[in-house]
Amino acid sequence: MKRREFLKDSVMGAAALSLSPTLMSWVPTHNWTGYDFGSGPVVHDRLYQGPFPQYAPEDFYGGEVIQYTTPGQQLLNCYGMGLTTYIAGDLGAPHVPGESLETTIDKLFRFPLGTKVYIRPNWRHIQKRPGKLEPDDYWKITMDKAAKYGKRVGFRIMMNNPDIIEDALPEFMLKKLKLHKLKGSWTGDPSTPRFQHEHLQPDYSDPYFKECYEELQALLAEQYNGNPVIEYVDTCMYGLWGEGHTWPYEGNPYPSREVAEEAMLNLLDVQLKYWTKVPLVTNTQPDFSVVGNSAVLDKTVRTNNWIRTDSIFIENEQIEALSNRPAWIAAICEGAMTHQRNGKMSFNEDVNGMPRGEAVIAHVKDVGPNYYSLWNSHNINADNLQACYDRFPEALDDIARSIGFRIRPSWIWESEKDGIRNLIVGMVNDGIAGVPGVLRLTLFTDDGKVHVSGCLDAGYPHPQGVRQAMLSLPAGVTPENSVLKLKAELEVKGVRHPVPFAVAQQLNPDGSLTIKRNTRG
Repeated sequence: MKRREFLKDSVMGAAALSLSPTLMSWVPTHNWTGYDFGSGPVVHDRLYQGPFPQYAPEDFYGGEVIQYTTPGQQLLNCYGMGLTTYIAGDLGAPHVPGESLETTIDKLFRFPLGTKVYIRPNWRHIQKRPGKLEPDDYWKITMDKAAKYGKRVGFRIMMNNPDIIEDALPEFMLKKLKLHKLKGSWTGDPSTPRFQHEHLQPDYSDPYFKECYEELQALLAEQYNGNPVIEYVDTCMYGLWGEGHTWPYEGNPYPSREVAEEAMLNLLDVQLKYWTKVPLVTNTQPDFSVVGNSAVLDKTVRTNNWIRTDSIFIENEQIEALSNRPAWIAAICEGAMTHQRNGKMSFNEDVNGMPRGEAVIAHVKDVGPNYYSLWNSHNINADNLQACYDRFPEALDDIARSIGFRIRPSWIWESEKDGIRNLIVGMVNDGIAGVPGVLRLTLFTDDGKVHVSGCLDAGYPHPQGVRQAMLSLPAGVTPENSVLKLKAELEVKGVRHPVPFAVAQQLNPDGSLTIKRNTRG
């Protein structure tokens, strides 16, 4: 997508970069590597994570390797990662001729590589009148199927959608809101909705809009904040699709950049107020429309929420943000594996005959995300997903078994210091993303006599390197005289989610690993 290029004054940019982010609202473009976003989520019960010297003169902990694990190839379904099957995108409910809506959605849920699902409804699909949620059938079916199949839902509520003729806002709001026409036009094929109307924009700072917006967030959060079927919630941003822009139109409905930015930050603050147990996800969209995207994105990361992009062949800024984000911040990558041509699914190819979908997957892996979309743009159905798999199975199998974080205790040492037995675990991450929160490790026995628990530093273990941590055993307890088990949990916004180890060795039904010597003495 072409967007207006910004002319940046290098002197002004350098001066702005020297300011603390707390002293300004506008956040200039910057490299993300080494940028101070804060120290990440609070780590409770921090485990000792080294050093572990073994010989004199230090003779501290160290120890003998008693157990090891090797990488597993299983498909993981755990919180904070996964391939995401799109149930509904820009056109609302999926439609397959001759199939019921429930059958179409059920088939999408049963596509085996997808461990999460995603829906992107218009506001009018969720709320028909003030004070009450009245979602369309596809929303209700999706939530029911999520519980049935154990596949959590991510969603975005769109306040503006260029791919439908009607306005995305509910009728009761349209009767009271003034919509604004922007400068410019969007020319193209007049047979498609996005080229058939003017894409009028609401004023998000309008008191009535703000009142309705807060009510929507409150109603949604009442049902879904902390609900076990919800994975994450996209922030509802300005403009087309809620991506934070109104390209190709110039300007915005606001008298100044400051007013626009204040309006967007207010919307983020409302969402932060209500979504206390579910991560919010903000687009890395550059600020073409000058509405404060950089400030919203910066605050999203500083509050330990997550980021996303709606394409992978995009601006430098977005690749920088995604690939160099703090380790504890999850990234979601959306990229259609096919495109629409004359109303049908089409496999675009590059000049060398490589399917674009395969190239998209390769570039998604380059930025190390936690999630990637199984999406056929405006042709959502399970048969099209299967056609993609048939076209590039190796690429899809590879990303399914590398996406996100895949943790395991690669080494387990046993040591003794001052009469206390310790287990030191060398945690490894065989995935392509950091841990999006704080990883908790717990040693336990089924009878409850042993329960030793603590956390690694936020974001660890990274995709490269080993993070060592020590768990001290109660007096008299050893791996030889007790059936000790090690489990992992991911802590995000105060909620703990079980994480199975990605190992080739046998795990217990709960995803834990029994501590048992497998090395020769």
